[in-house]
Amino acid sequence: MVSHKARPTFDEPAAVHVTIRMARRVWNLRSRRCFSVIEACFEASLGRFGLRLIEFAVLGNHLHLVVEVDSSQALSKGMQGLGVRVAKALNGAMGSSGRVLADHYHSRILRTPTELVNAIAYVLGNHAHHHGAPSGADAFSSACCDRNRLIGEPRSWLLRVGWRRARRKLPDWISGMREGTWNVEAGTATLGKWPSNEPFLRSA
Repeated sequence: MVSHKARPTFDEPAAVHVTIRMARRVWNLRSRRCFSVIEACFEASLGRFGLRLIEFAVLGNHLHLVVEVDSSQALSKGMQGLGVRVAKALNGAMGSSGRVLADHYHSRILRTPTELVNAIAYVLGNHAHHHGAPSGADAFSSACCDRNRLIGEPRSWLLRVGWRRARRKLPDWISGMREGTWNVEAGTATLGKWPSNEPFLRSA
C-alpha cells in the first residue's frame, strides 16, 4: 500500500492523519467480524517501525487514523506493515484471496494544535456526521476501544502538551459523546491529561 505521489520528508516525531480505502470487493468493515480482525491488526502493529496509533475510526469501506510516527520513513514502513496485516487478515476473514487495499493511502501531517484537534474531531465524529448516526461514541472507533491494548503513548510535543493551545468549537455531533468524558465549555474543545486508556478529547 504505497502512494505514487512524493510525500514530505521529516526526521522527528510528527502527528499524521491517514486515510486507507478498501477495494470494492471487501466486506463492510463495520461488521463485527471484520472489525475484530482490524483491531487485532492494530494491536499487532502497535509501536512497530516507529508508528503509534493515537486515534482511529473504522468506516464501511475505509479507515481514518491519527498516528504518530518517528519520521517519514517510519510512516512509509509502518503503513506498509499495517497494510499487509490488514489485507491478509481481511482475506482470511472473507475466505478469499486478491486485492484488499486501494492503491494509495492519503496522509496529511498535522503541524499545529488546531490542525490536530480538528483532525481528531473529524475522525471520531465522521460516522455520525456523514450518516446521521445518533449522538454518542462510535463503537467502531478509538472512543470505545481498549486503549491500553490498541493505542500508543505519544512522544511529540504536539501530542503531549502542544494541543493545549488549540481553541475551536466542537461540532454538534461530537458534543454529546461519552457524557461525563466529553464536554464543551465556552464553545471550545479542551483536552485533558493524556491517559492512554481514555479518549483524547475530553474536558480539562
